Amino acid sequence: MDVVTWAMYRRQAPELLERERRARVFGLDVAHAAARRVARMVGSSAAQEQPNAAGIAVHYLLGIGPGMAYAHLRRRHPRLAWGKGSVWGAVLFVVNDEIAAPLARVAGGPGRYPRQTHVRGLVGHVMLGVATHLVLEALDSASRSTLDPDPIPDATPDQTADPAPVSGR
Repeated sequence: MDVVTWAMYRRQAPELLERERRARVFGLDVAHAAARRVARMVGSSAAQEQPNAAGIAVHYLLGIGPGMAYAHLRRRHPRLAWGKGSVWGAVLFVVNDEIAAPLARVAGGPGRYPRQTHVRGLVGHVMLGVATHLVLEALDSASRSTLDPDPIPDATPDQTADPAPVSGR
């Protein structure tokens, strides 16, 4: 997700990036704004600058948590896997970026950001969903090949068995 969204970010016009920066809570990305908000709630002066360890941890948890949920839910609810994870990624974008982050006051409201910011977020989340799906498919395939070993070849006669007694000895 980061590779795609950073490539898109670097191609945006400076005035749009400035509008996005002004819309951000504390002028920070969502993960760092969340880390700063939590730090303030507990009376800490940590997480003031970007990047910082707390913000980076939140960033990765925001990816790992939904990935774990997808891994668990995709078999129970096959529609979640439509588009090889792209639907999951799109839903994550809407729920996380457009609804939850503004409600948690770690992002400005959706109307404050340029349209390009929303497009970048949607594309990034769709890519995250697809990448998550493909990794899980690869893990499933590897697991199946480990659990289903090659069939045992035809057994050969036991060479250690005593031969049949020979009469006339």
